[in-house]
Amino acid sequence: MSHVTNEQLDRLLEQALLLDDHGALARRLDALAGGYESGEMSRAAILVLAAEEWRQAGQPATALDRFQSAVEDGGEVPVDPRAGIADTLFELDRPEEARDVVAAIEADGWNPATALTVAETLAAYGDPDGALEWATRGVRACPPGSPIRDSLLRTRYRIRVDLGLPEDDLDALLDISR
Repeated sequence: MSHVTNEQLDRLLEQALLLDDHGALARRLDALAGGYESGEMSRAAILVLAAEEWRQAGQPATALDRFQSAVEDGGEVPVDPRAGIADTLFELDRPEEARDVVAAIEADGWNPATALTVAETLAAYGDPDGALEWATRGVRACPPGSPIRDSLLRTRYRIRVDLGLPEDDLDALLDISR
């Protein structure tokens, strides 16, 4: 299958979800990426999907390899695959390496969707201050009305509540977007 449409990929994902077999879906996505030439989505995006499925299947080392392959591929993806690498490194109890990856993302530039992923990762692995910083910068980088902005505002608010911080001007925007 060298050319794939989003519809074909959606059907594949739906079938796997119905079977609740993340390993099988990961293997199918690997095979798809291996023979992929063109389509509505980049090969890198398929590799990221495979990585996420490998994580769901309890295979973080394989997921790490697929995220790295997505970085090397260089194709267009909604979220920088290095954010998945950082999350997986935390999962593998390699926090220093994960922080190095986050620093590289910060240095190289990022988009709001990547900021959301990094914020959620840092919050999940015990760095609420870092998570708040990423969520705040992500909100400020988003245009009003963006679905990613709304997600960043919700994540940021949740982190601020966990930190016991009072509501601020950005938290007030969350009330508007509800």
